[in-house]
Amino acid sequence: MSRKRTASIRRETRETRVALELDLDGSGQGEFRIGIPFLEHMLDQVARHGMLDLKIIAEGDLDVDAHHTVEDVGICLGQGVRDALGDKTGIRRFGHAYIPLDEALSRVVVDCSGRPGLEYHVEYPRARIGEFDVDLVREFFQALANHAGLTVHADNLRGRNAHHIAETLFKGFGRALRMALEPDSRLAGATPSTKGSL
Repeated sequence: MSRKRTASIRRETRETRVALELDLDGSGQGEFRIGIPFLEHMLDQVARHGMLDLKIIAEGDLDVDAHHTVEDVGICLGQGVRDALGDKTGIRRFGHAYIPLDEALSRVVVDCSGRPGLEYHVEYPRARIGEFDVDLVREFFQALANHAGLTVHADNLRGRNAHHIAETLFKGFGRALRMALEPDSRLAGATPSTKGSL
């Protein structure tokens, strides 16, 4: 796998402007200027635990609410993962992680299938984490899965603290994605599918 697995994404709408730089084979460095501190904190978990180098600068209509910005950041990250992956030859394809944070425990499973899908089974004890609407966690992962062509299963197994629950999901996604994207030397450049392509 000698090709650089990097991507640069720009998205501009009447609601948001997003610029993203991604290196799938990075060292876990994150830089975020989005205007939503909780999302920035969560994306830093994805970068660190996924060993991605990820830079996102975004401006959105936060005076309305955070929905458009969160969704468009998810869209851009999904597009970045898809573009950086290329034809997916030689990768493990599947990844999974169980992540605890104090009383919270979540499981995230990823398949670089080319078929977008999200199974999200998470309940929160409250509707907001600070100013952040917990419904937007699902919106983020849905947008990411749709535009990356990933199948993602995210399940919170237990937890009482909403921040802990959300953080285990983002850490788990980073870890599961990292596993799925790792080169598998036994594939010798083949695609991990009986169809011959993903």
